[in-house]
Amino acid sequence: MTVHAAGTQATGTQATGTQATGTQATDLWKAFQTLLSGRSFTDLTHAFHPGQPHFPAFPDEGRTALFDLEKGDGFTAHVYSIVGQWGTHVDPPSHFIRGGRSLDNIPVDEMVLPLVVLDISTRAAGDADATPTLDDVSEWEERNGRMPAGAFVALRTGWSNRWPDPEAMANPDADGVSHTPGWSREVLSFLVTERNITAIGHEQTDTDPGRATSHQDFSLETYILAQDCWQIELLANLDGLPESGAVLVASWPKPQGGSGFPARVFAIH
Repeated sequence: MTVHAAGTQATGTQATGTQATGTQATDLWKAFQTLLSGRSFTDLTHAFHPGQPHFPAFPDEGRTALFDLEKGDGFTAHVYSIVGQWGTHVDPPSHFIRGGRSLDNIPVDEMVLPLVVLDISTRAAGDADATPTLDDVSEWEERNGRMPAGAFVALRTGWSNRWPDPEAMANPDADGVSHTPGWSREVLSFLVTERNITAIGHEQTDTDPGRATSHQDFSLETYILAQDCWQIELLANLDGLPESGAVLVASWPKPQGGSGFPARVFAIH
């Protein structure tokens, strides 16, 4: 305490600066509270658990109680064994791209973004292989104006309503080919090159439609991550969001060199 006090007295400018910073922080919080007054918060995250839908090549989650209150221990602590791409999760560029950014290299200012919801759920209800078109983007902009630069674009397909049924999520036909919606190359390319987006998200397990992933075709996921964008897979509750004007907040742990991890994602609207 003595050292800190002396240091503050010896550098009056720093003390003034610290005080100003504190005032600015207080003012920011007051402004933030005002901004959030009357807003809604929607959790876009599935709670993960053993037995949930997942990429078929991945093992199931393992979870054991190392200590357990119910067994007389002083606290409860679990050991989790999961693949990074588990449940609602983030994929950084390094997931598919050698030398791409890993989770610890994505700055926190990319975790709060303007949210664009591109809704093809009506079409997907009648065609499980539906993908977005440039017309969908044009119509969105006719209604809402130009998509904001740096946005997080979420593809609403209605597919999260099938969670947590693995069979319904994969939706295979008699030949074992999965039929699920996905992105299209023309739309992803437009969003990256013409609208300078930061990230994408979707309700289904993969970026690519099920017919592609059934044949080990992950070209769309490879493309978007190669553009230094990141993505969130297995989003929930997109049906409760406005298609424009909301803010997306996404966060995840910070494993050094991490190639994916469960994420907590929500929208403010």
